[in-house]
Amino acid sequence: QVQLVESGGGLVQAGGSLRLSCAASGRTISNYALGWFRHTPMKGREFVAAITWSHGTTLYADSMKGRFTISRDNAKNTVYLQMNSLKPEDTAVYYCKTGGSWGQGTQVTVSS
Repeated sequence: QVQLVESGGGLVQAGGSLRLSCAASGRTISNYALGWFRHTPMKGREFVAAITWSHGTTLYADSMKGRFTISRDNAKNTVYLQMNSLKPEDTAVYYCKTGGSWGQGTQVTVSS
C-alpha cells in the first residue's frame, strides 16, 4: 500500500499561482504513474495531469496545458503540480493518485 499526502492548497486571487505537493511513502512506486485529479460538486472528478516516476513522461488535460506543470523529485518521492494563471473555475479539491491509492486531498480556492 502506498500512502499519499497532498499539501500546498490555499486561497489565491485569480491570476495567481500555487504549487501543490504529493509525498508518497510505503510500497515501491517506480513502476507507476502518479496523477493529479480535482473534484467539484458541479463537475465531479476531473483529470488534471500525470507523470511517470521512471521517465518523467507527462500528460495533461487540454484545459490545463500551458498553465499547469507536473514534475517529480524521485529522491523525495514527491510529485509537484505548479499551477499558474489560476482561474476561479480551478477552485476544487485536488487529489493525487498512484496505483490504487489516493491522497486525502487539498483545497484550492481561486477568488475573482
